[in-house]
Amino acid sequence: MKKGKDENTEEQILEAAKNVFQTKGMDGARMQEIADKAGINKAMLHYYYRSKQLLFEAVFKNVFSLLAPQLNAILNDDSSIEEKVKNFTFNYISFISKHPYLPNFIIQELNRNPEFILQMKNSKGFPNLAKFKEQVDREVEKGSIKPISAEQLFINILALNIFPFVAKPLIMAFSNVDSKAYKQLMEDRKTEVADFIINSIKNT
Repeated sequence: MKKGKDENTEEQILEAAKNVFQTKGMDGARMQEIADKAGINKAMLHYYYRSKQLLFEAVFKNVFSLLAPQLNAILNDDSSIEEKVKNFTFNYISFISKHPYLPNFIIQELNRNPEFILQMKNSKGFPNLAKFKEQVDREVEKGSIKPISAEQLFINILALNIFPFVAKPLIMAFSNVDSKAYKQLMEDRKTEVADFIINSIKNT
């Protein structure tokens, strides 16, 4: 029972911290506020996480672990490049629509502490471009797709899928759409983005 209680407490802490960090950022967050939101005292919070930085890193790893499988799927499964683009776009947009805070949260930390993501690079499950690069190189050599580096293709896929969520207020203002219309725009992008990328690399 005690072990289950401890696990539940840690989950409460991470969820509370995620909410506070999401709204106030690393610098604006306070340990007391996180403890209050988690329903524990500050001493208990410090028992689990000795500092705000360690807590933030735990939250970031937890958040990144939700996104990493989406990236690994496009890089490491055995589907064709066309299928990878379609599957990633559909799955990613569906996933982020349910977790809209994720892109800004991750980008905020990348800008604040770029060294931290480099430390995570060697951790289990961190996306690796090696297999994707080999596949792209083979398809280019066969003439199936236009000459393009795997790195550039991957950046294109990420950028076209991530930017609309990061720049949501800007896109809504430029497009003069409300939340409902924006949601439909994102739904349409599940096919629009995939088609755009595939048509841009297809060697017809």
